[in-house]
Amino acid sequence: MDNNSIITKDVTFKVFRFNSETDYLPTYKEYKMEVTSEEVVLDILDRIKWDIDGSFSYRRSCRHGICGACAITVNGKATLACKVNLHELTETFGDELIIEPQSTKRAVKDMIIDKSDFWEKHAQVKPYLNSKIEEHPEMECTVSVEENDRIMEADLCIQCGACHYACPVVEINEQFIGPAAFVKAYRFEADIRDESHIERLETVALPDQGVWDCVKCFECAEACPKEINPIEKITSLHQMIFKDKVYKNGVAERHAVGFAHSIKKHGLLDEGQLVLYSEGPSIVKHIPVALQMFKKGKIVMPWNMPKSDNLDEIQKLIKSSSTTKY
Repeated sequence: MDNNSIITKDVTFKVFRFNSETDYLPTYKEYKMEVTSEEVVLDILDRIKWDIDGSFSYRRSCRHGICGACAITVNGKATLACKVNLHELTETFGDELIIEPQSTKRAVKDMIIDKSDFWEKHAQVKPYLNSKIEEHPEMECTVSVEENDRIMEADLCIQCGACHYACPVVEINEQFIGPAAFVKAYRFEADIRDESHIERLETVALPDQGVWDCVKCFECAEACPKEINPIEKITSLHQMIFKDKVYKNGVAERHAVGFAHSIKKHGLLDEGQLVLYSEGPSIVKHIPVALQMFKKGKIVMPWNMPKSDNLDEIQKLIKSSSTTKY
């Protein structure tokens, strides 16, 4: 970039400061700086440490968006500090930026967090290829282009944790494995050479910790700096669980099946029947909510359930696209 085309701007940074060894509560310190259109967030972290406060701590390594070490949040948005241009951020958030670690409740020192929960959940899904091979093979174990394409971009994950700590389920459920680990599970489930297929699916199918507890909020997809889209991989794991009959016939699995049956039968979602199908006898606990839904027209009697005007078309689409029998 020509020096004449470099634009400068005054920006106020409110930076999360905390030392778990000495501080009871975190503070936010303000740093006012003139930043250029060439700088990224990591440049500001460097300037704070090198020019203002040498005790400021953060992780960094490659500076090329590959290692994932510098993952933080800016105004609540997950980002790699080395990747996002500051002037672009100010166009979105204005000239005051709040810089925080990925998870404030896991902060150890400033931007550095304890990621042990991330790595423990990562290990749960056996994130490696388990395959018996000849000690002295006579030929290569080849994988076709089509078979390799099934992995999609799941092997591009850099384990930065952005999707994991952006996930609202991870925030409230300590058992939930999380989107990053699910992506890694899918990567090896989709690999035809892997021999831990059923065992890994059993892990991600368990209640409370598995894929059925994903709320499909898409926060993980928004957070991922590599545009991997964990939701797509989680959906594929759902299908694999049904295909290989690993499901436990719990509420979540029945909910998915009931949803599909309702759309196939009516072309619309029958919410009352969906809850009945999912919950079974325990539906009695939902009676107060059901009455409110009935008053609002969200529940209709089975004999009054309407059908979509395009039901034939919907059923043809379901038949052509369904790959799993429930």
